[in-house]
Amino acid sequence: MNISVLAYKKRLQQLQPLIALFLLCLVIAIFSDRFLSMTNLWNVMRQISVNICISVGMTLVIISAGIDLSVGSILAFAGAVTASFLSMGAEIPVFGVYLSVTPVGAILIGILMGGALGWINGWVITYFRVQPFVATLAMLTIARGLTMLWTQGYPISSLGDDFAGLGTGWFLGVPIPVWIAAAVTALAVFVMKKTRFGRYIYAIGGNERAARLSGIKVNRVKTLVYVLSGMLAAVGGILVTSRLDSAQPNAGEGYELDAIAAVVIGGTSLSGGRGLIMGTVLGAVIIGVLNNGLVLLGVSPFWQQVVKGTVILIAVIIDRSQHKDKK
Repeated sequence: MNISVLAYKKRLQQLQPLIALFLLCLVIAIFSDRFLSMTNLWNVMRQISVNICISVGMTLVIISAGIDLSVGSILAFAGAVTASFLSMGAEIPVFGVYLSVTPVGAILIGILMGGALGWINGWVITYFRVQPFVATLAMLTIARGLTMLWTQGYPISSLGDDFAGLGTGWFLGVPIPVWIAAAVTALAVFVMKKTRFGRYIYAIGGNERAARLSGIKVNRVKTLVYVLSGMLAAVGGILVTSRLDSAQPNAGEGYELDAIAAVVIGGTSLSGGRGLIMGTVLGAVIIGVLNNGLVLLGVSPFWQQVVKGTVILIAVIIDRSQHKDKK
């Protein structure tokens, strides 16, 4: 009997995000007839795609018992770098050489730039033993400042139809950003479930000292996790830049909160060692639907922040209570 009750409670806990999503959609649909329109639903999916890319990277970091507050700023800087190379190319004054950059080349440069900033995060955290919260908070400010310096505070626009198609185009009746988010999700699920690297991330988050004693190269794994987080933030930045056909200096502000919210709502423990990629995807959908619903219902932007903060707090409290029960 006790075993049946425990199994039922565990199953109910796993279904909590799905139940919350259903109730949220039901409430919004009742109060707004525009919510269930195909135009709005596809718009929501495009927005969610960006958060999924960022949140997947954040999931890897949090499972390893870390945190990355810099993803929003890295998103903005990677988008600005991509737009700059795409619109102005690369100039080498010493040799009098000007190089034009294709959309693919500009995208790769942007992703590499995001990975480089992520590597700095990982290096500072592992080599200097700086707390992830402090190191990534510093990178949040640094990357935002670099974005302002790179753009001089002005948007970089008119990036061409080929690049714009990445954020606004369709493939087989589905928006391209949704395909990209699906590919990122599938790859992350494979890595976490089927590879040694994924098992190492869980082991480090569960008990870093035991992982180190068992022969896992903890510093290398943790650094690579932050590199991946930076690269996925850059992918999100490229999607945002493509969709707007412009790199905005203030892009990505607050995105780190949405990513953390998606991860926590999806069931990943902030203490590390536990979490699923698909749970994060469901959490990102909940956050996206919540954002869209608040806008459709005409809720003040200030109250939107209050609501999202409350949702994060409730999710953390639920996570803590469930973790306490298991102890």
